[in-house]
Amino acid sequence: MLDKINSIDDLKKLSTKEKEKLAIEIREYILDVVSKNGGHLASNLGVTELTIALLCEYNLPYDKIIWDVGHQSYVYKLLTGRKLESLRKLDGVAGFPKSSESLFDFFNTGHSSTSISAALGMARARDLKGEDNRVIAVIGDGALTGGMALEALNDAGYSDTSITVILNDNEMSISKNMGGLNMFLSRLRTRKLYTTSDSKIKEFVLKIPFIGSYIVKIVQRIKRSIKQLFISKMFFEDIGFTYLGPVDGHNIERLQNILKYSKEVSGPVLVHVLTKKGMGYKIALDNPDKFHGVSSFNIETGKPLIKKEKDYSKVFGDKLVKLASKNDKIVAITAAMKDGTGLTKFSEKFKDRFFDVGIAEQHALTMAAGMAKEGMIPVVPIYSSFYQRAYDQVIHDIAMQKLHVVMCVDRAGVVGPDGETHHGVFDMAFFRIIPGLTIMAPKDFKELEDMLEYAINFNGPIIIRYPRGSQNDVFKKHNVIKYGRAEVIKSGKDISIIAIGNRVSKAFELSLEYSNKGLDAEVINVRFLKPLDKNLILKSILKTKNVITIEDGTTIGGLGTAVEEIIVENNLNVKFKKYAWPDEFIKHGKISELEERYNILPK
Repeated sequence: MLDKINSIDDLKKLSTKEKEKLAIEIREYILDVVSKNGGHLASNLGVTELTIALLCEYNLPYDKIIWDVGHQSYVYKLLTGRKLESLRKLDGVAGFPKSSESLFDFFNTGHSSTSISAALGMARARDLKGEDNRVIAVIGDGALTGGMALEALNDAGYSDTSITVILNDNEMSISKNMGGLNMFLSRLRTRKLYTTSDSKIKEFVLKIPFIGSYIVKIVQRIKRSIKQLFISKMFFEDIGFTYLGPVDGHNIERLQNILKYSKEVSGPVLVHVLTKKGMGYKIALDNPDKFHGVSSFNIETGKPLIKKEKDYSKVFGDKLVKLASKNDKIVAITAAMKDGTGLTKFSEKFKDRFFDVGIAEQHALTMAAGMAKEGMIPVVPIYSSFYQRAYDQVIHDIAMQKLHVVMCVDRAGVVGPDGETHHGVFDMAFFRIIPGLTIMAPKDFKELEDMLEYAINFNGPIIIRYPRGSQNDVFKKHNVIKYGRAEVIKSGKDISIIAIGNRVSKAFELSLEYSNKGLDAEVINVRFLKPLDKNLILKSILKTKNVITIEDGTTIGGLGTAVEEIIVENNLNVKFKKYAWPDEFIKHGKISELEERYNILPK
């Protein structure tokens, strides 16, 4: 069936049974590709029928579909003309919607909760231009916990603009959903209970002779209460949406029928679709969180083909558990990324001190500030690219008040196949300009442990940034962490190699290569980007008169810029070159391939 689909028109000609057969083939195809390339599996298996129904019922590319986050768009990419064998590979198909890749990708996504805002903007632009195309936002229930999604729902409902929101409800984000919105959607799933109650109330009212207005009002109040209790669709309807559903997200015929009906409704419409992450692959169905994002794996067993190495996130999580065992003021906060940030063990051992706030980084940081204000020590690990969403909270609620919040920047630097939206290259630059912040980056696992212990005992806002993956196990000696002090890894007289974080091992290896060429290189691990050890760096520069900086960040505003400022401030006449990621959005691909393409390491 899949070989016969060369266009959306081919898809629309299929019978329901043929579409069902196609869905099975698509799942087998995606399973095969992701098992080899890695990627997002469970979420894509869950939206197969929904994607087929959407493409059959709407007129693309005139109508526009916006996928929230976009990690569930593989089926969509496949059915809009893109083979996935090159998925997430250098110069291949991106793992997220990308408008430069296809005219069917209408808006670039990669982070959560943006689809309704983008769709509403497109719908309003359509109205201003006098056009009549339809705009559809597909958003998961996990993404609905993001404040931006709720802001957009509020605006869309009030606006009376024609827009369709597909709520893909699989009871999961990446980890199991938390919070009031999850409870609210659970009540929506009990809709039949309300329907039964409603009919019983009607029967009861009909049997009461001489019903007075007072009794009618009581009955109406009871009815209203039951609605509020059992069918929370009232929330969507009360803010201005027409609510349709819930509907089985794996029944193509029912999906197409409800989508047809939704097109007859004017104004904002929300279609509630129930799906299962991992549908069609039992191992993923039973373990949807573990199969959200995967590396290459064996389809028969579900086990990774490459043995997972110890990584920075696990080292962080294990060390935090040890520290929390001795200090009951330590609390951990995550924004729906418990497993990814290494907090699983902490959440199990210290349930009352662990807080998963959902996809709400802004709330996470300000809540941490509130806890710090009351004497707790909040530790908040968030991916570097997700910290961008809570920048104002770091400035206004934490740094400005000089609160002791330990902000751990996970996935710092380039992360590989996830591409532009997930590379964490900007954090050193945007954090460095904030007054009062202390910024550290470890060269290896042991230094991360030391820095975390140092940060717990610190007094004020402090940041630890560390990369994805394993360490380059080069260093056996580790000096005590001292505030704002760098360390000399290797002394030399001909050239100063100044590095930070995971680039320190690269700098050390480079110094050995230089030694073979007759150059005596000095290697400095700055440890603290802020405050920078200017005296030690200046002393080295004055000695060698040749300077190289190496960092896993952007060329603007990070370590290279900081060292450049020292050179300018002291009016030094030296040779200087910085190696960092260029001032552009970095493509997706293996990290080694990207480093080679962008020439960001000295040779």
